[in-house]
Amino acid sequence: MSAAKYIFVTGGVTSSLGKGIISASLAKLLQARGYKVTIQKFDPYINVDPGTLNPYEHGECYVTNDGAETDLDLGHYERFLNVPTSQANNVTTGRIYQTVINKEREGAFLGKTVQIIPHITDEIKRRMLLLGETGEYEIVITEIGGTVGDIESLPYVETVRQLKWELGSSCLSIHLTLIPYLAAAGELKTKPTQHSVKALLELGVQPDILVCRTEHSITSEIRRKIALFCNVNVNAVIESIDAETIYDVPILMYKEQLDKVVLNKLKLPLQHEPELEQWKIFLGKLKNPVNEVKIGLVGKYIELKDAYKSINEAIIHAGVANECRVKLEWIHSEKIDKENVQSRLNGLNGILVAPGFGDRGIEGKISAIQYARENNIPFFGICLGMQCAVIEFGRNILGWTDAHSTEMSPNTKHAVIDFMEEQKKITKKGGTMRLGEYSCNLVKGSRAAAVYGKSKISERHRHRYEFNNKFLKDYEDAGMFASGINPDGNLVEIVELKNHPWFVGVQFHPEYKSTVENPHPLFVKFIRAAMDKSKQVV
Repeated sequence: MSAAKYIFVTGGVTSSLGKGIISASLAKLLQARGYKVTIQKFDPYINVDPGTLNPYEHGECYVTNDGAETDLDLGHYERFLNVPTSQANNVTTGRIYQTVINKEREGAFLGKTVQIIPHITDEIKRRMLLLGETGEYEIVITEIGGTVGDIESLPYVETVRQLKWELGSSCLSIHLTLIPYLAAAGELKTKPTQHSVKALLELGVQPDILVCRTEHSITSEIRRKIALFCNVNVNAVIESIDAETIYDVPILMYKEQLDKVVLNKLKLPLQHEPELEQWKIFLGKLKNPVNEVKIGLVGKYIELKDAYKSINEAIIHAGVANECRVKLEWIHSEKIDKENVQSRLNGLNGILVAPGFGDRGIEGKISAIQYARENNIPFFGICLGMQCAVIEFGRNILGWTDAHSTEMSPNTKHAVIDFMEEQKKITKKGGTMRLGEYSCNLVKGSRAAAVYGKSKISERHRHRYEFNNKFLKDYEDAGMFASGINPDGNLVEIVELKNHPWFVGVQFHPEYKSTVENPHPLFVKFIRAAMDKSKQVV
């Protein structure tokens, strides 16, 4: 077995309690104590990955450097730890079953009946231990998606039971649960937690630590009651009170001594107190800004803000870097048209047009971009947002009224955005886009080169369509130029306007690389431009 220690995080009572944030916060504390930590997420759905899921179903699809389309919780892991994740950090039931079925077809099981136990659980176990066996990490935290009691999660909980038996003191389980407050009774209720732990016990897993989400502080009497009924030590009942921001949670968990309890149970030395000074400075600036700007985020998944989770967090990071509170206005692109665009966007200091797929809300995005361009409002377009900027420029500056992307208008004569050449023969949707990290050369003297402070960068991608180089000279002659080019395929990665205070569109997704410790420079400078705009006398 691996020398690494393993922590398993399950959830009970209800979904959306924040297992990902608790896992990331614990990892941050352990990392701050000097341990090499990673986090992985096991999702119970049968999709091979979330790449084909509608954002309304599952929030954003987060992309890693190696091109894996993953759960959005991996974004939290990277933002907290400032360490890249990979395909190995996110596993779904679909991928587990696909692997086992492929092995069965190859004859790997020597004629045996293939079953949930041991074949599916053995594959889950293999993947759970994989990162720990690389020798890179001392502690591996595994978040189990879903809620205990869900039929989909049963094989994962069973695997945790087996591993707890096999690994002994080298692993522990944390159960995140809910202590609801009944306003009519004026009481916190522990019964849901008791039932959740009972359900876990029926599956053979005794949690070592209980993290209790609550709206009100838990008294020592309630802690003792939970400990008594759930077979845990009193000091292993951890309060997780609702926080003002997710970035408060590591500090709250430190005050609750979650990291100490974990290390003691894993028989690991405390080493030194966590080095959290930079984290506390970040929080201080977040809560005590000097300036304020208003940014409009224009997209079509506005009803579910998790669809733009990484963008939202990157804006927070950039705001802190500028000691500025960013008031984000969520604007549905379907509700913007040429007649109301001024009234909908008036008063904004910056406009960010978000990524997406399909033609719904496209014309609203294009109208928003035209408004930003004509009124000298700082504009930042990401992926489809950049493509819409190209379409808008083609229509309103170059005079090509039919300028469009072949994604929405296959027969347009001015296909300024077109299928990537290598995508034209692809028929399968899953995992077939241009995914992951690609290099980009920046044009000397461009805004992009000034922002990054270097001539070569690498960023993460997730797209099928690109700027059509057939029209590049027309654009550059008219004032929109390509300031970032992929050296391998000569693909346009960044476009800028010459005579505009800040007008930048990028084909990649810079939000995926923004962390607390390293806010992304494009977001930082975009917020800076918005601050400059806010100071102008109207």
